Amino acid sequence: PPPPPSESLKRKGRLRGGGGMRDSDRVGVQKGKTLRHRVRPTHKLTLTSRSHPGRRWITLSLAEQRAYVMRLLDALEVTDRDKRLKVARAILYLAQGVFAECDSDTDVIRWSRHNVFLLYDMGIFTALLELLSMEMDNNQACSSAVRKPAISLADSTELRVLLSVMYLMVETIRLQTEDDQPDWTTAREAFRTELGSPLYNGEPFALLLFTMVTKFCSMNAPHFPMKKVLLLLWKTVLFTMGGFEELQEMKVRGRERLSLPPLPEDSIKVVRSMRAASPPASAMELIEQQQRGRRPLVKQDSLDTYNERDPFKNDDEDDSEDADGNLESEVDPLDRDVIIQPPPPPPPLRPPTDRASLPKGLPWAPKVREKDIEHFLEISRNKFIGFTLGSDTETLVGLPRPIHESVKTLKQHKYVSIAEMQIKKEEELQQCPMTLGEEDVEETPTEVLYLGMLPNLSQYVIALLKLLLAAAPTSKAKTDSINILADVLPEEMPITVLQSMKLGIDVNRHKEIIVKAISALLLLLLKHFKLNHIYQFEIVSQHLVFANCIPLILKFFNQNIMSYISAKNSICVLDFPHCVVHEMPELTAESLEAGDSNQFCWRNLFSCINLLRILNKLTKWKHSRTMMLVVFKSAPILKRALKVKQAMMQLYVLKLLKIQTKYLGRQWRKSNMKTMSAIYQKVRHRLNDDWAYGNDIDARPWDFQAEECALRESIEKFNSRRYDKNQNGEFAPVDNCLQSVLGQRVELPDDFQYSYEMWLEREVFSQPIQWEGLLERN
Repeated sequence: PPPPPSESLKRKGRLRGGGGMRDSDRVGVQKGKTLRHRVRPTHKLTLTSRSHPGRRWITLSLAEQRAYVMRLLDALEVTDRDKRLKVARAILYLAQGVFAECDSDTDVIRWSRHNVFLLYDMGIFTALLELLSMEMDNNQACSSAVRKPAISLADSTELRVLLSVMYLMVETIRLQTEDDQPDWTTAREAFRTELGSPLYNGEPFALLLFTMVTKFCSMNAPHFPMKKVLLLLWKTVLFTMGGFEELQEMKVRGRERLSLPPLPEDSIKVVRSMRAASPPASAMELIEQQQRGRRPLVKQDSLDTYNERDPFKNDDEDDSEDADGNLESEVDPLDRDVIIQPPPPPPPLRPPTDRASLPKGLPWAPKVREKDIEHFLEISRNKFIGFTLGSDTETLVGLPRPIHESVKTLKQHKYVSIAEMQIKKEEELQQCPMTLGEEDVEETPTEVLYLGMLPNLSQYVIALLKLLLAAAPTSKAKTDSINILADVLPEEMPITVLQSMKLGIDVNRHKEIIVKAISALLLLLLKHFKLNHIYQFEIVSQHLVFANCIPLILKFFNQNIMSYISAKNSICVLDFPHCVVHEMPELTAESLEAGDSNQFCWRNLFSCINLLRILNKLTKWKHSRTMMLVVFKSAPILKRALKVKQAMMQLYVLKLLKIQTKYLGRQWRKSNMKTMSAIYQKVRHRLNDDWAYGNDIDARPWDFQAEECALRESIEKFNSRRYDKNQNGEFAPVDNCLQSVLGQRVELPDDFQYSYEMWLEREVFSQPIQWEGLLERN
């Protein structure tokens, strides 16, 4: 095995607490971007074999490299723990791109991809998986960690090295580049299938990582490095099931299979093309405006241009929802400063060809559900005829001409979702189990993961929410809460101001990455389960709601969201591979305090959008959960989030405000006309939805328990029918033919032969049988 870490690297300050990985702000967010893992480098690898004394890795032929990796693979099986760790560090160094032999960041990335595909081809991932399972079951390490008063980096060294290599392999193979070799494409598909199949002890790889999460949260293994586990879990789910673009393609194919009309638009392109709106005015801005005594009117186009050029401008937080009590409050705060020249536009975040060519007007095509048409016809028939026809939407006899035109317009925009078709099919299967037979279920990665998660689903959901709560910036430190900083705190606490600042930035960044990974993971699971089957999505949603996910997300947003979006908890000079290729400048307190030059933090913006989308999915079309938003006073919290001038984030905030607008009262709507206008402009219209006026407020009582119980009953019927194989015994066909029954060969147990004569004596010969009576009965 290779020698220990180079002392020169340690003296230069490039080693930051052992081998491990640090996730970059943009890794996996945008397809086609340069892969920038933030990895803590381990040590240089010197080839010390007999045939290649002191040769460099990049000068070896492919056959020589394969032979060396094979020797490393053999060395992983040694019993000595320290030797195994040295070999694992050597494999991590290869996966990191042999940075000591490279002269530029590009070379490191190129060699990292080459080495990762080589390592996968040689079977390194399977060997690392066995070591990871062994470390998970290491009771000695778990018990010593439980007894320790303070857990540090030293308690999880082996786990961090293994997880770092596995993360680099999953993330590198997942991302596709233009210069990939043909065999790499084949390896990518094989690896995707391998990770999504139940090949590891009869369960997919993601389930093993879920088990690590629950063991950590139950305090049975407090030394597990949760940040690395969660990042690897998120990327594994993203790789095996697919991201948002793959989801869109799967949705299109699913609608084709069900003979449904195509989607009215590509939602990803529409959202990318939307402009951010200016936020509502704060109380301080209104006071300044009144003092100036002027309110020039400005065209909306110029305001949009200003907002687009200045996407994130720090405004004072408006802590008082009722401070703006009239229409004056909705005047744009930028109206008074229109004469100021806007700053130069930032570089585009994506190629301009990605922008969708939308017609002028509203960005979304309106949608109408079948229930909406039925409800409209029921009201119309009651009014004009005096009776109803149930769910009949075709008969229009006796209704005036305008009603005919209205129904025609509604049917033109009718949208039938895949979920509605799945619910209808499930009802048919429940009603006619013998006629329709068993359902043909395709064994997709989503289906395999759901089947594995089902027995312990509530534990997985609660564990993820516990970690999200512990990593939230609004959470207070408690002595009894779980310690998520086990893989960031050093053995010796800092003694200088510089070290303390550096550790503080690392801790904040560590929490941000955990929030990012959990939010992305939960959103992916919800979207994939919903597409696979609506009741799989509903059971995960219900577990999230019962575990207080809704107030947790609202608590997350109940902070100065602008400062969270613009946080600078990163040290650019320590980003990998920059920190190992270039000479690192001396860190000072001033340089750490200044942070990077980015105007906002991609990581935190990504997390906020994910959490808002999760909240939307939990509350959509659920009356009782919408009322929870009202009861928890979410409107002022969400309205403050509109200050972030980013189109996608504003869209999901406005969606959450729209569903509860009619319950907030007339005075709120009167005082927030600018917000109402933004909802009208950006959120999809439901033609029969009276959201803006609240004249026809739903009169149903807020019976949370009844709604959730009815939903749970449907979910349990679905799970019982589809996954409980024993309950179908009573519906099995019975053979009533005497000849075929007597002709069947029955396998009798061995012990029956010894007691056969006794059985004949007791059950046959000693029992009086009236054969005549049997004949008469027949």
